[in-house]
Amino acid sequence: MSTSYLFDKDSTSQHVLVDWWRELDNNRDERAVLRRCRTLTEVVFSPAYHRLRLAVSRFGVVDYEGLALVAGLAVRVKVHVESSTIVQQMATGKADGSARVSGLRFRRLLKVKEREALFSRMSRIIAILGSNVNLQSLAQSVYFWSDSTRKKWAFEYYSKATNEA
Repeated sequence: MSTSYLFDKDSTSQHVLVDWWRELDNNRDERAVLRRCRTLTEVVFSPAYHRLRLAVSRFGVVDYEGLALVAGLAVRVKVHVESSTIVQQMATGKADGSARVSGLRFRRLLKVKEREALFSRMSRIIAILGSNVNLQSLAQSVYFWSDSTRKKWAFEYYSKATNEA
């Protein structure tokens, strides 16, 4: 099976991720260990990551570093918001109608190519969003982070945040 379907909306792998994320609520120690991780290498040292890796690997070849990025960011999410994508959440939401993530911060995010840097930047973005994030949108985007993903994000963000420069 191809990995291109990992974390698609309503896919089995997406349900596995959400189930894994919910199970961490029952195991606060493992959640805390993952939340304290500052690097992807630290995420890989966590048993919780390996449970997710084994569960997701049933769907095909897994990019271990990409999955570490997903796991390390997913534990920072407190509420799974299904109604809008993570980019829509970044582009809207302030009381005055402006974007929760400024245009400058968003452009800096789009310049990131290395996963380690993406991990720290997205951790801050999740915090800015109040840890209320569309888990599926987050997972699919960061797992498949590429020029194509960044372009898609730019179109989506600037379609919603028309006043951000």
